[in-house]
Amino acid sequence: MDVILLERVAKLGQMGDTVRVRNGYARNFLLARGKALRATENNKKHFDTQRAQIEARNLEAKKEAEAVAEKLNGQSFTIIRQAGESGQLYGSVSARDIAEAATAGGFSVNRNQIVLVHPIKTLGLHPTPVHLHPEVDVRITVNVARSDEEAERQSRGESVTLKEETSMDDLGLEVGAALAEAGDVEL
Repeated sequence: MDVILLERVAKLGQMGDTVRVRNGYARNFLLARGKALRATENNKKHFDTQRAQIEARNLEAKKEAEAVAEKLNGQSFTIIRQAGESGQLYGSVSARDIAEAATAGGFSVNRNQIVLVHPIKTLGLHPTPVHLHPEVDVRITVNVARSDEEAERQSRGESVTLKEETSMDDLGLEVGAALAEAGDVEL
């Protein structure tokens, strides 16, 4: 199906381009979300008459997104979750949780703008991209911790999941040293 793009779509084209896409992608994504029009003669004429207004709206939305991006880029948001000793969460942190944390931090971010390839299931600092506009992307850091004190330690770079482990080699040296002191064995 041929469609006329009403905004820039990644890996597809710029606003005003007429592109051929699969029918399902056009119906279920592009047309449903208002990102494109079917490339009929009437729609082409309508787009040509409305092009200046569409470009002006797109430019205004881009400027607003860039203003938010300046403030949001590099921000860190803390999310408190319960987790096991190994740092594995008992649930997961989703895009909705991150959007709520950003909104609580004073930024207007929709969960659809948070780009998560997979849910966050471990403690730690997780860099997360935010897609504010088709042409404006920023990165935020999501600090997932069990408590506020742990979140502060993680932000300083400390690992909260390290345990004091003794390897078998260390045990062997300690036993050998103890036996050598007793005079039973020479090293």
